[in-house]
Amino acid sequence: MKIDWAALGSVFGVSLIATVALVGLFTLGIVGLTKRESAAAEGGSAPLAVTGAYACFAACAAAVAYGIYLIVA
Repeated sequence: MKIDWAALGSVFGVSLIATVALVGLFTLGIVGLTKRESAAAEGGSAPLAVTGAYACFAACAAAVAYGIYLIVA
């Protein structure tokens, strides 16, 4: 049995980068929603934070859907 270490390392690297990026994007969405709640508690609104949060969540959903598409196709 021969293992292609370069291909294995490449898959590991891409998986690591994609995972960190996806978790970071989701975290930014959560932070945006938290800003909305803190602004509401102070009597204001944060439409840019909410829009950014929803954009982050949409990008996460798109990345997950694309990954599922790659697996199924």
